[in-house]
Formats: sequence, C-alpha cells, structure tokens
Amino acid sequence: MYPSNNSGMINRLLIVISVALLPGLISSCGKSGNASPAGLNIEYHVLNLSPDAQPVYLYIDNARVNASPFTFGVDQGYFYVPSTDVPYQIRTALNTGTTLLTRSEVLKSGLKYTLYITGTFTDGSDTSIFTVDTAKAPPLGRGKLRFVDVSPSALGGLDVYANGTRAFQNVPYLSTSKYLDLPDGNYDIQINATGTTSVLKDMPQVTIQDGRLYTLYAYGYTSRADSAAFNAAIITNK
Repeated sequence: MYPSNNSGMINRLLIVISVALLPGLISSCGKSGNASPAGLNIEYHVLNLSPDAQPVYLYIDNARVNASPFTFGVDQGYFYVPSTDVPYQIRTALNTGTTLLTRSEVLKSGLKYTLYITGTFTDGSDTSIFTVDTAKAPPLGRGKLRFVDVSPSALGGLDVYANGTRAFQNVPYLSTSKYLDLPDGNYDIQINATGTTSVLKDMPQVTIQDGRLYTLYAYGYTSRADSAAFNAAIITNK
C-alpha cells in the first residue's frame, strides 16, 4: 500500500510540473529570435560601400549583431544571423546610433544574402541593394559568375569582359545580372562604361573554380581619385 501511494503522489507532482512548464516551452519554440545562429542556417553579408556613411552596425531586435563595425570597402564575409525577426537595421557606430536604413526581407533557411550600402548621405543619394547569393550549382568543370553594379557614377551602365569576351552588357546602377556559367580557369576581367572602350577596372588574375559561385561587384566613383574612387571586388558565394 505504501509504495502505491508514493507512486501516485510522484505521478501527480510530475503532471503539475509539466503543465507549469508547457507555456514557456511553446513560447520558446514559437520565437525565431531564440534559435541559435547555426540552427537557422541563414548567412548574411554586409558591404558598406558608402564613403560617408562612417562605420556601421547591423541591429536585429534592437540588439547589435556584429562585434566589429562595417567600414567602407572592407569585406568581413558571411556570418550567421541570430534571428529572422524584422526589421533589420543599419545604424551608425557613432555615439548617436542613428538608424541609416531598414530592410524587411523574408529570409529562408539554407540561403545566403548580401546587403550593399551605397550612395552618399550628405547629398541624400544613400540607398541599398539586397541580393540572394544561393543558386543552382554549375555543370561539371564550370563555375558561375554574376555582376552587381553598385557604382553611383556608372549611371549609363557597365559592361564586363572576361578574357576579351563580353560577359555582361549594360548592367545599370543598382542592378544584378544573372549567373553566367564559365569554364573553370583563370580570367582577365575588365569593366568598361557601356558603349566605351575605356577600361575602368582591370582584374587580370581572377580564378573561377569548378563548382563555385562568385559575385563581381563594382563600386565607388569614376570622378574621384581617393579611397572612394571606382573599384571592383569579388565575393565567393559558394
């Protein structure tokens, strides 16, 4: 008799504890902000290409995400986001902490994204462009390359040549081309203003590897000769 009574009391106690904990468990499961960055499996990438934006931070749910600020022209690479709650905010790293821009895209697990910040804040031309960096793998023996025009002075569009062959034609400012399959190997990449033979940027040692995805982006100003002058770089998406 005594063991039976003790067993019943223990069972009732366990039921009470379970009921008390259930709301908290349900609440925890329902909030993406409580998921671990690796668990969400969403990689994000911020490029600060605005010469007067000063260093900036990414905030989600009013919490700063990155430890080091994003500075002009410096690529810190992809990182896992801790939450899919929107909006995502770019705030100045200065004491004011002013919000410079807001994005509210719906992010999906397993994908990569890049946010490009461009233009200048002093004249009100500041803006941004957002890209999805995940795509179907290229055929065997090939890689994929696309082009993003983030140069505010290239309003007439840009052409891109790979080993002398035009790969992308008349890509407008704030536009992204489709991925192009290229045989793996080494390339001399040249960027011209559309309709001209003048080379704005020459990248003679670009390697396209088998199965890889890349994004070439142009930024800066053709009218400047300082650190904000016209330039280009490549992101390895995969």
